[in-house]
Amino acid sequence: MNSEDPVLRKKLFIVTSLLLFIIILGTVGFLVIEGWGFIESLYATVTTISTVGYGDFVPVTVQGRLFTIFLVVIGVGTMLYAVSMFAETMVENRLKKILGRGSMESRIERMKDHYIICGFGRMGSLICREMAKEKASFVIIEKDPEVIQRIEDEEYVYFRGNATDDKSLIQSGIERARGVVCVLSSDAENLYVILTAKELNANIYILSRCEEEISEHRLLRAGADRVISPYTMGGMRMAMAILKPAMMDFIEITTGRQSLDLRMEELPVIDGSAIIGESLASSDIRKQYKLIIVAIKKDTGKMIFNPEAGYIIEKGDRLVALGEDDDVNRFNRMCVSP
Repeated sequence: MNSEDPVLRKKLFIVTSLLLFIIILGTVGFLVIEGWGFIESLYATVTTISTVGYGDFVPVTVQGRLFTIFLVVIGVGTMLYAVSMFAETMVENRLKKILGRGSMESRIERMKDHYIICGFGRMGSLICREMAKEKASFVIIEKDPEVIQRIEDEEYVYFRGNATDDKSLIQSGIERARGVVCVLSSDAENLYVILTAKELNANIYILSRCEEEISEHRLLRAGADRVISPYTMGGMRMAMAILKPAMMDFIEITTGRQSLDLRMEELPVIDGSAIIGESLASSDIRKQYKLIIVAIKKDTGKMIFNPEAGYIIEKGDRLVALGEDDDVNRFNRMCVSP
């Protein structure tokens, strides 16, 4: 929501309150001055300030006519201003919805190698926040209007629809997407999204949330590449925090945001990179970039921990490097550059 919305709401509140005050003032005025009944006085007030003026109730006293003049002067202008403001607000909101929808659809159509986040609950919002910090490209699929308002407030790209519907996935660009994150409220919904996503894009990477332990193997068999239970992960981290606090501190520092200098990063080695064919020792990663290669993940999925200095770097390797932020960025540029 932009900063002008509170100002607009305040203006609408003021003009509505003023209009209501004038109607009450006019009604009471005609009741007292002309001696009309409540309905007649209210009717005469509304017809006067709305400039309709049917003339079936005409003030007969001098005081009543002077009061009518006063009511016309302050009431007609207020009524016209209120009507114009309400009309402007409705037209503006309608245009925003139309133009915003078109703009959002065009942004999604231009996306490539992005992630599709299915659901914007507590976990979905945290995932999106972290992905936004990393400047990753993603689109959210959500159907709840109240949740969509929160998404708009965060200025995220979204598609209004049901993630279990294949049309929603298609219009979110699943054929061009890099991965799908299933964080819907139930394992059954996540399972359906996995099956649909794999049918539409067999090579897409799928990460799924799991509520029940018994559902984990079902989600994996359906096609999820990785399944994470927030409760299991949370329990493990809490246990580590009490039993092995030093290890927990290390993990928090290298994977969290407590330190802006030191971090652990996964760096892909693309085709044509200058370090392909070099050993870890001859590449001078430690000497030139001051980085520690903690592990290497192969294309096959095999993970090599604490690789030896003589390990030969190959295309497709993903180097898990630990070091200062600037050094990691420099090394990353070298990894992806021919």
